[in-house]
Amino acid sequence: MVKNNWWQKTVVYQIYPRSFQDSNGDGIGDIPGIIQRLPYLKELGVQVIWLSPIYQSPNDDNGYDISDYRKVLPEFGTMADMQEMISVAHQLNLKIMMDLVVNHTSDEHEWFQQSQSSINNPYRDYYIWRDPVAGHEPNNWLSDFGGSAWEFDVKTQQYYLHLFSKKQPDLNWENPKLRQEIYDTMSWWLRQGIDGFRMDVINLISKQNGLPNDPDVNANSHGSSMTFVANGPNVHQYLQEMNLKVLSQHDIITVGETPGVTTADAMRYAGFNSNELQMIFQFEHTEIDNSREGLGKWSDERFKLVDLKKILSKWQNDLEGKAWNSLYWNNHDRPRVVSRFGNDSQQYRVLSAKMLATTLHFMQGTPYIYQGEEIGMTNVNWPSISQYRDIDTLNAFDDLVNRQKRVMPEKMMTYVHHSSRDNARTPMQWDNTKNAGFTNGKPWLGVNDNYATINVAQSLTNQKSIFYFYKKLIALRQQMPIITNGHYQILDIDDESVYTYKRITKDSELLIISNFTDQVQTRHYPLNVGANLLLSNYEDDQGDELRPYESKVYFSGI
Repeated sequence: MVKNNWWQKTVVYQIYPRSFQDSNGDGIGDIPGIIQRLPYLKELGVQVIWLSPIYQSPNDDNGYDISDYRKVLPEFGTMADMQEMISVAHQLNLKIMMDLVVNHTSDEHEWFQQSQSSINNPYRDYYIWRDPVAGHEPNNWLSDFGGSAWEFDVKTQQYYLHLFSKKQPDLNWENPKLRQEIYDTMSWWLRQGIDGFRMDVINLISKQNGLPNDPDVNANSHGSSMTFVANGPNVHQYLQEMNLKVLSQHDIITVGETPGVTTADAMRYAGFNSNELQMIFQFEHTEIDNSREGLGKWSDERFKLVDLKKILSKWQNDLEGKAWNSLYWNNHDRPRVVSRFGNDSQQYRVLSAKMLATTLHFMQGTPYIYQGEEIGMTNVNWPSISQYRDIDTLNAFDDLVNRQKRVMPEKMMTYVHHSSRDNARTPMQWDNTKNAGFTNGKPWLGVNDNYATINVAQSLTNQKSIFYFYKKLIALRQQMPIITNGHYQILDIDDESVYTYKRITKDSELLIISNFTDQVQTRHYPLNVGANLLLSNYEDDQGDELRPYESKVYFSGI
């Protein structure tokens, strides 16, 4: 059992560079803006910063379509800016984790430009090309963004595979030359001084042998069934090769984004002896409010707490002693946690944000905080689809409303308000000045209207703010080994309103109690002799009475 690696006690903060801080007034966040805000992150107490992609890109999918892995997108700055950011971060004892996007590139990448030029080009085999079958696509796979996962190339009379946008052709990992190009690029970035990789949809890199039809796809499907295209036959071989050639040569942090995985899969990807990755992002808990009508994430359903408890408890229990959990509520692809799992009303936003933070941060694993989460930023509620920029959102609206006519426009907008990725991508709210202090220009995406009251400046002046609560949680993880090492034990798993669990070592115990409702709940949990209230989001302790969104932690032992 592997214990006490530095990345097991660390807390990671995700920056979405386009929306974090603009330094030059063009309305787009940039690397000099990040440098300007590094002292803020040091004050928060995090140890690692994960950057969403800053590479050269035409931005069809906001940087997850890379046209040059070794160049910085000019909108974000220069390689010199990148070097300065790494240097300043390291001076502050902050580590930098890069986003590695190697399931696909942009169609504007030189590799694809070459690949597309001729069937006989040496780069043809860097991507997945197939002949038409009976005059149409090679199989029935769908893009995760809607429509077919195949695009026909008129010049060479073949289709290429793209599990996402048609401007994101999938790479052919069966080609050893392609794999070596990727490993060389990873090593190049590590030589620049970065400290790890978050790997985008890394479990999609190995495709099913023969590319068979997906049995779950039908006429009403929107988006691929990720469980079918994920975890292909050679994925572990590739990741073990990557680990041998690159990752094992450095003391770095690695996490793989892995849709459609089970806990058994996780132990193969991130088992302590797997020689692959250190941890993965799983999506079970982020999909519990998915549509019941086959629309994927497009719904306005409210989650059920029992479902959430069963999923999180399964991951805590199954991985204990065998693999390492990543702990997260939201990211650049997920709606704001306080709007989704909490209550973003003026009355309960702060309480429920602290409750959610407590519930997650006392679990075993490495916590990931998404920018703005630490001040309780919320979803947006824009009335018109024209105000949104996310390709996934716009494609879904067009597909489900205009093409399939399965959803009325008004209803689809409620789904967008609930589920759109743009909820997470609105500019960071720094203060109550114009554009929330994000930019002096016109922001690339609208600022949330509530920035005047929800912002960093306001949070830093109030010791009872969500920010200082997160700061305390982060500090406790460094101070209390039980948070890293303790055994997880769920209590009353079928309780529909309250989430209670323990963390236990041979000489100490934590009891975590969280009321997920806006109603007073009465619950009795016997306390150990000498138990002390370690943390609470209320000023006092009412014992068995749990007030709306109350969360408290008791500690007993050494």
